[in-house]
Amino acid sequence: MIFDSHAHYDDRKYDEDRHEVLSHLIDAGVERVVNISNGWEDMMRSLSLVEEYPFLYGTVGIHPCKVSDLNEDRMAEMKNLCRKEKVVAVGEIGLDYYWDQDAKEVQKDWFVRQLRMAKEENLPVVIHSRDASQDTFDIMKREHAGTTGGVIHCYSSSLEMAREYVKMGYFLGIGGVVTFKNSKVLKRVAAEIPLENILVETDCPYLAPTPHRGKRNTSAYLPLIIQEIADLRGTTPKEVEKVTYENACRLYRI
Repeated sequence: MIFDSHAHYDDRKYDEDRHEVLSHLIDAGVERVVNISNGWEDMMRSLSLVEEYPFLYGTVGIHPCKVSDLNEDRMAEMKNLCRKEKVVAVGEIGLDYYWDQDAKEVQKDWFVRQLRMAKEENLPVVIHSRDASQDTFDIMKREHAGTTGGVIHCYSSSLEMAREYVKMGYFLGIGGVVTFKNSKVLKRVAAEIPLENILVETDCPYLAPTPHRGKRNTSAYLPLIIQEIADLRGTTPKEVEKVTYENACRLYRI
């Protein structure tokens, strides 16, 4: 049983064959998927999609590159959406300094407000951090650590910071990047962080693992990621699959 902890099946890249892709995930051993919110319209498509498929769950939250979508009315609406039966987290939220679409202080403000919403609604968080490792860590430690739990999606920072996140009780999301030859730091993280703090994810349709790098990703490729983690840790894919499935169920309270 495989649990994809982070996917985007509402993405337009699946418009031509979404049902076919989702219907065949069970053939690859994928039993559960959390479809993650991005912008406002993406979130609405995602919440509709998860109602169609019993194995899909959803989140509520606005990506740091889309915080211009937010206003007071929408924050109030998101609080209500958090209470939908199949909503299991607030995310993906965080900071992204790579694209530099919104001012850093604006991103930080909406990040903190969504973290506080997650605490108020007693939901875990899904964190996006790109080129903003220290600011993300500092805000998480100050605003959220020790509360509702969460996952640092597509973890890309240092091993030392990974250990600090684990001390605070967070999971680390590991996806296709771990299979890339040049991902030396992430390989160390995957090898050395306790397996009980690791989730497997795709971020599909993005970040397909080797040998599919550059192509559209799907949850059906997760066995490749699981195999890589198992090889790095000197254990079996079956063990990685079992523990990461249990981890995701624990985080998302499923």
